[in-house]
Amino acid sequence: MQIQEQMIAEIAKEVVARLRVQMQQPQASAPRAKSTIPTRDGVFATVDEAANAAFEAQKKVALMSLEDRGRMIEIVRRICNDRREELGRMEMEETKVGRLDHKILKLTNMRYVLGVETMRTSSAARSDNTGLCIIERAPWGVIGMMLPVTHSVPTMAANAINILAAGNTAVFGPHPSGARVAQYALQLFNREIESELGVANVLTTILEPSIEAAEQIFNHPKIALLCVTGGPVVVKAASKSGKRVIAAGPGNPPVVVDETADLDRAAESIIAGASFDNNLLCIGEKEIFVVASVADKFIDAMRRAGAVQLDAAQIDRLTKAAFTFEGDGKGCARAHVKKDFVGKDAAVLASAAGLHVPADTLLLFGETKEDHPYVVEEQMMPFVPVVRVRDVDAGIAAAVKAEHGYRHTAIIHTQNAETATRMARAMNTTLFIQNAASPASLGVGGPGYFSHSIATPTGEGITTPLTFTRERQMVVGNALRIV
Repeated sequence: MQIQEQMIAEIAKEVVARLRVQMQQPQASAPRAKSTIPTRDGVFATVDEAANAAFEAQKKVALMSLEDRGRMIEIVRRICNDRREELGRMEMEETKVGRLDHKILKLTNMRYVLGVETMRTSSAARSDNTGLCIIERAPWGVIGMMLPVTHSVPTMAANAINILAAGNTAVFGPHPSGARVAQYALQLFNREIESELGVANVLTTILEPSIEAAEQIFNHPKIALLCVTGGPVVVKAASKSGKRVIAAGPGNPPVVVDETADLDRAAESIIAGASFDNNLLCIGEKEIFVVASVADKFIDAMRRAGAVQLDAAQIDRLTKAAFTFEGDGKGCARAHVKKDFVGKDAAVLASAAGLHVPADTLLLFGETKEDHPYVVEEQMMPFVPVVRVRDVDAGIAAAVKAEHGYRHTAIIHTQNAETATRMARAMNTTLFIQNAASPASLGVGGPGYFSHSIATPTGEGITTPLTFTRERQMVVGNALRIV
C-alpha cells in the first residue's frame, strides 16, 4: 500500500508540474463561455445533484439482469458508431488536439470494449460438510471518473460500458476543454437508455467543470470509488480522499529495434502507432532505440514508409519551439512540453522546424542523443526521436531508463523470442508489444481488448467491468448437501 501511495504521489508531482507550465501559457487563462448545454438528461448544475441522481439510478441498475445491462451498453456503442462523425468533429473543434479521422475511429472502437460477457463467468463456489460458499462480483455503487482532454467522449463511453456492465453508475468530471462534447454525448446516452429501459441518470456530469468540482467528486459521500484517467487531473487530491483510486498514470513508451527485426514492418508499425491521433495515445510509440548495425537501414525504411526525417538543426529548432526549460538549481534544465504543440499535425511541427511538408504527413523523426527532451519527456506529438545503441542489451537498458518506471507500455521489434522475453522482464510494463503497432495491445489490429483507462500505478491494468466490482463471499452453513 505504501508503494502504491508513493507511485500516486509521484504522478501527482508530475501532473502539478505540467499544470504549472500549461497555466503559464496565455490561452490557459482565457475566460470560457458559459455552457449552452441544458441541465437535463444527466447534466446537473452541482456535483451534489449529479451524485444524488446517480446514487438513485444505481439502485435500479444493480437489480437489472445482465441482458438489460447489455442493452444499455449496446445503446452506448450504437450512438458512438452511428454519430461518430458528429461527435468526432465536435470533439476536434472543442479540444483542438489530435486528428479528426482518428477521433472518429476511436468512437467506432467501442466495439472492442468488454461488457457483460466478462460478468457471465461462473461464480467461484466450494462446499464441504460445513456448508456452501459462493464468491460473486458485486458493484461498488457510484463511481467518480475524471476525463482527459485528449480522449473526452471515447474515455467516457469506454468507462460507461465497463461500469454499467458491473452494475454501477458514474459521475463524470470532464476536462474544461472537452466538457461540452462530453455533456452532449452523455445526454444522448441517457436519453435512449431512459427511453428503452426506464432508468434515468445512469451517467451524470456537471455543467461547469473545475478543480473545485473535481475535489467535490473526490470527496462526495455517495461516490464510492474513483477512476482518474490522464490529463491535468489532481491525482494527489484523489489519493487523499480515503477512497480507493484506480489511477491511469503517465507513459513514455520506448521502442527497441534489434538486428533481427523486419525493418520495413517495424517502420510501418511505428508510424501507425506514433501517428495515431498525432501521438496523443498514452500507449503510442514515443522514442526509438535501434541497434547501430541496422540503424541506417531502419532510417531508410522509415522514409520509405512515409515518415519525414529532420536533420540536427531542424530538430534543434523544433525542440526550442516545443519546450520550455526550467532550471533545477543544480545547473540542469528540465524540459516541459508547450501546450500549443501537443497533438498538433506533423506539418505544424515541421513548420516550427523550418521545413515545409505535405499537410497529410503522418510522422516526423530524426536522430537524437539518449538524454534529449524528446526522449525523456512524454511529448504527445507526431515526432519520434531515434537513438543509435551499441547492441540490443544497451537498447533495453536505455528503454528502461526512458520509461521512468511508469510501467505503462513498451514495444520491441525482433525475431528473437528470448530477446523479447528479456526486455519484457526488464520493463515490467502493463502493456508489452512485439512486432506490432502499439494499438494492437488494445485490440485494434491485435488480440487485446480496449479501454481508454490503463491503470498503471495502481496495478489494475486495462480496465474491464471486473475492475469496477468488489469480491463478495456468500456463505450458507450446513446447506444444500446432496453427497
